[in-house]
Amino acid sequence: MSTRRQHPTETPATAWLRSRGVEFSLHPYEYVEHGGAAWGAQALGLDPHAVVKTLVMQDPSARPLVVLMHGDRQVSTKNLARAIGAKQVQPCDPAVAERHSGYQVGGTSPFALRKPMPVYLQLSVLELPRMYVNAGRRGLLLGMPPQQLQQLLQALSVDCALAA
Repeated sequence: MSTRRQHPTETPATAWLRSRGVEFSLHPYEYVEHGGAAWGAQALGLDPHAVVKTLVMQDPSARPLVVLMHGDRQVSTKNLARAIGAKQVQPCDPAVAERHSGYQVGGTSPFALRKPMPVYLQLSVLELPRMYVNAGRRGLLLGMPPQQLQQLLQALSVDCALAA
């Protein structure tokens, strides 16, 4: 029997990162229903552009995919579909997103997903020195360089942000 105590903020995502020796910072905050990335950024005093949303979407065949987008921007589903060679892309129903990801909506991390899914990263996120993404639980972000996330997840960079 192991006497090792679980880290108090451990999630499948943080355990996955720790098992690979990845360094990251944790940033807990008080979760607010429907507050989204904007609330997380405000609660932690972060730039909403550096807080990255994890969105579960699907193609016309209902194949799931993950899109990582700046917290202060929206995804152009037309641009995303064009970039990945699909006729269209649409957000998954929240219950479907939870089944695919294994996380509650509002706490979806791109790490340690229940089902393997392609991950698409908004190209401009790579310009950030550090990004903050959900750590796998509502009210918990993790910080890391975006290039590290891209490498770990083999995320493909796409330009799918709606014009500001």
